[in-house]
Amino acid sequence: MNVGVSLGATLVLLPKFKTEDVLKAIQKYKTTVFPGIQAMYLAINGNPETRKYNLKSIKYCISGAGPLHQEVQEKFESITGAMVVEGYGLSEASPVTHVNPFSRISRKIGSIGLPLPGTDAKIVDLETGSELGPNQPGELLIKGPQVMQGYWHKPEETAETLKDGWLHTGDIAVMDENGFFNIVDRKKDMIKTGGENVYPREVEEVLFRHPKIKEAVVVGLPDPEKFRGEIIKAYIILKENESPCEQEILNFCSRELAKFKIPRIIEFRKELPKTIVGKVLRRVLVEEELKKMSRTAV
Repeated sequence: MNVGVSLGATLVLLPKFKTEDVLKAIQKYKTTVFPGIQAMYLAINGNPETRKYNLKSIKYCISGAGPLHQEVQEKFESITGAMVVEGYGLSEASPVTHVNPFSRISRKIGSIGLPLPGTDAKIVDLETGSELGPNQPGELLIKGPQVMQGYWHKPEETAETLKDGWLHTGDIAVMDENGFFNIVDRKKDMIKTGGENVYPREVEEVLFRHPKIKEAVVVGLPDPEKFRGEIIKAYIILKENESPCEQEILNFCSRELAKFKIPRIIEFRKELPKTIVGKVLRRVLVEEELKKMSRTAV
């Protein structure tokens, strides 16, 4: 919003996200820039009325607040003709630190892009804190003028998050040889199963490529047999008129993933718990499962 104001652009503001209202607004006002999150692009992609609207005015889209799966990005671009780029930020960094170049040649799909001018970023080892080289996953640290001074009246949390001027984001990322950063996953969401680390995003990317799947999210749950540490569970929303077939999806995963990364449990749902802006609430799913487990154990 601030960028639009600073450029003297017309802002089209809606009370909340409703797919039909957004489609009507884009067509009516000939919107050229559409910032959103994956849930919004998914909703537009999957709406049967979408192709009735003229969305060709959109030139640029910025996606943030979570991963944007390539399948979702490519379909939205094919529908609208717009270019979608990913960026990255967080409340503690006011709120943008990385963005992709607005160029189909220079951007890197699947990446959050490059640090903004005046912003430093590095990847450090999760255990030792030592800086890592290209293509090695670790925690993303950020330093720059947009980084907060601290949490209000929370000195302990501040000391844990800010160290020597570096903001510890809690996100696992990698940097390539050209300085582009990729978010692997949230550190707290990483699943430890059978002595191996599994990043939910990697499994979700595979699930999103299945032709019957509209949306998917993966979480780690305590292994009831206490053998693997955690087991992987996938929650899946199917596309309209598709029938659930767990074995078909598992077979698909087995062709794309190592055995320890394949979900052990699949649950089909009509909807997933989300925030007001459409981010999936993994913790709610985990809490639901933990409650079920505690009732079973009694």
